[in-house]
Amino acid sequence: MWKETRIRQNNGNVVKGLLLLVLLVLSWILSVGIPHAQAAMLQKGISREVLRFHVLANSDSLADQEVKLKVRDDVLRWLEQELTEEEQGDLVLMEQKINKLLPQIEQHGKEVLRENGFSYTVTASLSRDYFPEKTYGDCTFPAGIYTALRICLGEAQGQNWWCVLFPRLCFMDCVHAVLPEQSQEELKNVLTEEEYESLFDPAKDEYRICFRYF
Repeated sequence: MWKETRIRQNNGNVVKGLLLLVLLVLSWILSVGIPHAQAAMLQKGISREVLRFHVLANSDSLADQEVKLKVRDDVLRWLEQELTEEEQGDLVLMEQKINKLLPQIEQHGKEVLRENGFSYTVTASLSRDYFPEKTYGDCTFPAGIYTALRICLGEAQGQNWWCVLFPRLCFMDCVHAVLPEQSQEELKNVLTEEEYESLFDPAKDEYRICFRYF
């Protein structure tokens, strides 16, 4: 009788231990899974409202990196003139216009390369691609899938330059460590309050310039 009672007690302890373990595992899954799901939803919302711009250099050589920036400057100046105010203020209209301008964008890139003594290829496209987390001024765009205007120079194996084409952050003064107020307003106008606030992490005390290389 005593042995049977002891066995039942041991079995009961084992069951309690297993239940406690299950509860701990479930708590851990919820603590990790829910924030991750929320972050994923925010990223998807942000990605639907922005258009990124990337110029990929042929290589990491100094000459290739320098001409990449010249292509960037030329294309941005030209795009700002080609895009009407209405198109600059509407993501769908901007994407439609840029899609039509892709051959001309390539031609501008080729002309810049030729003027600087380069003969490699230039390709421009609007594509959906995965991008790692990147900081732009004092705001950080989460990793995920984004639509981007991509200009690939030659082998496109070098560090690239990037900015946000819509809203119009590429066309604004963005060489400071903190995103200018006008640029912040541009983001506020197209994002929800939660999406906008998620871009700014008050815990970060190291700010980087807005145009990033990776």
